[in-house]
Amino acid sequence: MFFRVLGPLQVDVGDGIHTMTGSLQQTLLTSLLINPGQPLAAKQLYCELWGENPPLTVENSLQAHVYRLRRTLQKLAGPTRTAPELLTRSSGYALDLRADEIDTEIFRDLASRARQHMRREPERAYRMFGEALSLWRGEPLQGVAQGPMCQSTALALAEEHLAVVEDTLWLGMQFADLGHTISELKRMSAIHPWRERLTEMLMLALYRAGRQAEAVEAYNNARLRLVNELGLEPSVKLRRLLQSILNQDPALDVGGLVSGAIS
Repeated sequence: MFFRVLGPLQVDVGDGIHTMTGSLQQTLLTSLLINPGQPLAAKQLYCELWGENPPLTVENSLQAHVYRLRRTLQKLAGPTRTAPELLTRSSGYALDLRADEIDTEIFRDLASRARQHMRREPERAYRMFGEALSLWRGEPLQGVAQGPMCQSTALALAEEHLAVVEDTLWLGMQFADLGHTISELKRMSAIHPWRERLTEMLMLALYRAGRQAEAVEAYNNARLRLVNELGLEPSVKLRRLLQSILNQDPALDVGGLVSGAIS
């Protein structure tokens, strides 16, 4: 049984992919999935499921939903598979899962291992980042009624995803089609205008493509946006990159490494 939360909540049982019915059941399962193996206190689950308006019989209601979720997981597993145990602990409830049974853990493992190979085996890292990104099917925890824990987890996962996209694009400047990488950098810069790392990579990619004037224009556009909307100047790092581009610094060529470009 494999669980997916990097997009809409889904359960893959081998013979097909299933969705959970009922918003409270979805929220309960998701809350347990984002903390695999860790007990969640009943009070924390009250907050995730009902927010500031829990039912008068909240303890019994939670127990009923836990019981129902156990039965649902067992039904999905069928007679030939084993459903993960939904454990009752003195401190709350926990879903007993292995790391390879949920997409978030696989994504994080692939991203972590890819970063270890970025300098010495960049092509291998590029492939591993691609594997990690292939697990994503949309916004994380999509469609789940988000309490504070689910909401903060969704934001953290979105940030992790964006960091992996940035690392992939950085390597893509060396191993992928440069024109495609530039197009993707432009798209991502429009979506995330305050991410200076995207601007940095766009400038460098344009320069390496022989489009020095466009690289300078990318800097000027970013600076204008920062000054007009936030009252800020670009970082020292971005200003130094501009100067290197204007000076046609050989260190910017493919094979050279902009200091700090790999996070």
